[in-house]
Amino acid sequence: MSFGFYALLAFIPIFIALVLMVGLRWPSTRAMPIAWLAAAVLAFSVWDLEPIRIAALSIQGFITAAGVLIIVFGALLIYYTLQTSGAMETIQAGMQKITPDRRLQAIIIGFMFGAFIEGAAGFGTPAALAAPLLMGLGFPPLCAAIICLVFNSVPVTFGAVGTPVIQGFIPIQNFAHKALLAINPNAVPFDVFKHIGEFATLMHLPMLFLLPIGMLGFMTRYFGKNKSWKEGFAVWKYCLMASVCFGVPYLIIAWTLGPEIPSLIGGLLGLGVLVFLTKKGIFVPKDVWTFESQDKWNREWSGIIHTEDVKEFKEHMSQVKAWMPYILCGFFLVITRVPQFGLKAIVNDPMFNIGLSNILGVEGISSYIAILNLPGTIPFILVSIITIFIHGMLKDDEIGSNKVRRAWGTAIHKMTAPTIALLSAVALVSIFRGTDATTVNELIYHGRGVSMPLAMAITISDITGSAWPLLASYIGGLGAFITGSNTVSDLLFSNFQWDVAQTLNYGYWQSVAILSAQGVGGAMGNMICVHNVVSVCAVLGMIGHEGAIIRRTFWPFLIYGIPTGIIAMLIVNNFAM
Repeated sequence: MSFGFYALLAFIPIFIALVLMVGLRWPSTRAMPIAWLAAAVLAFSVWDLEPIRIAALSIQGFITAAGVLIIVFGALLIYYTLQTSGAMETIQAGMQKITPDRRLQAIIIGFMFGAFIEGAAGFGTPAALAAPLLMGLGFPPLCAAIICLVFNSVPVTFGAVGTPVIQGFIPIQNFAHKALLAINPNAVPFDVFKHIGEFATLMHLPMLFLLPIGMLGFMTRYFGKNKSWKEGFAVWKYCLMASVCFGVPYLIIAWTLGPEIPSLIGGLLGLGVLVFLTKKGIFVPKDVWTFESQDKWNREWSGIIHTEDVKEFKEHMSQVKAWMPYILCGFFLVITRVPQFGLKAIVNDPMFNIGLSNILGVEGISSYIAILNLPGTIPFILVSIITIFIHGMLKDDEIGSNKVRRAWGTAIHKMTAPTIALLSAVALVSIFRGTDATTVNELIYHGRGVSMPLAMAITISDITGSAWPLLASYIGGLGAFITGSNTVSDLLFSNFQWDVAQTLNYGYWQSVAILSAQGVGGAMGNMICVHNVVSVCAVLGMIGHEGAIIRRTFWPFLIYGIPTGIIAMLIVNNFAM
């Protein structure tokens, strides 16, 4: 049997999830357990995995999911802490002074603030922080989710202080470095990562400028009173200014220093400059665009957490104090993630890890949570505790008493649905990846077992042939969709992408272009991956709306890959001369 047949079988769990969530509009709490069961049946009956290994892989997924759930809980806790302390209303009042225009707020928070958080923490954190902030400002939760998921794409290739590049492409570093030495005998292994990052910025460049304009048009068309694309497109000058504010440091740092901090510094500097220019009125439209009152919203737009529907917001504290939790989040993320501060080694110390080795006695299947390195613990939960004292939440005031109990109690209560969904989703991912332990002869490729995702990738590459550069990014997107991580997508498919490049007789620079397309694809895949969608739905109280979100984020994902593929092809053809 061909890889194509196995690829078709491997797609069944994904197909089930898509049909149930997108087609039949089932909540992920019902759809994902069924998809997980389908993957387990395939792993046993087709990929020849023993039941004990499948069970161990599922437990491995549960442990990983626990880490994700801690992040979700921490994000919820910050949101409800700020809501009950009065800080959220204060932030709303302050943002109204910067600009009451929802289009500009989407750019400032969803695009720029999200980029900074992605550069510092990654792993779905930006949407978990930025989307509730937008919702608190009066955005429909569905709109906030879509905006933040789609905007969290350009910075993702370098997210979490360069982790997707530096860790994700480790499997091919030695091969690529050896090829590079034939060109430059003085090259060091890290140069491979730098070159991947450089080409990736070029592939991101078109969407860096087009995406903000397009998403504002989408927002005003589907969530605005007049259902007009034009109202969003009208602020194209402001969008281009925002893209320049982020893009200039992003590009300079990627091409000079490497892949660790382009998104982090691009987001931080860009945010500061953009807010300054907005206050100065540069390219700020004269007309103010806002959403209609909540009673006129489509029922699909909201979940169990209600958006504030008031015209005037009261400041219960200074803006600095209200924003301090977010400032502290950024501060703790930077000092614990950037190696130069000396704390990264501490928070990553294995002594603080929680998990299991050789689960159920199965050799090689282990899972650990780096508890201090989780954004959920540091900074989210830590900052939530600190905020109790900064905001004086132990004292009664006009917001009401028992504020701490209300914030923590509400956050804990909201965790029921996402727990079921995420346990199933991440266990499914673990089985998908673990099927590379197959003993089926037909599923051996270049001496290694072919997992379910790899079977799909091999089949697609066989069909496309020399047109591969045009489509390589979609494999990265497939990896992110399945695994919920650009880093894991790169780990999963970097060897495969390198093999395809060598099969096509590509040289070093051409092969790097393919790897860069993989990295960009993993970034754009963040828009549609079940992991991120379920997480943001959990934070916004939108569990059950996952299908509605994926139906809308799929098109930006598909479009994103077109200029990425064209640039990859141009680079490949340029170095073929």
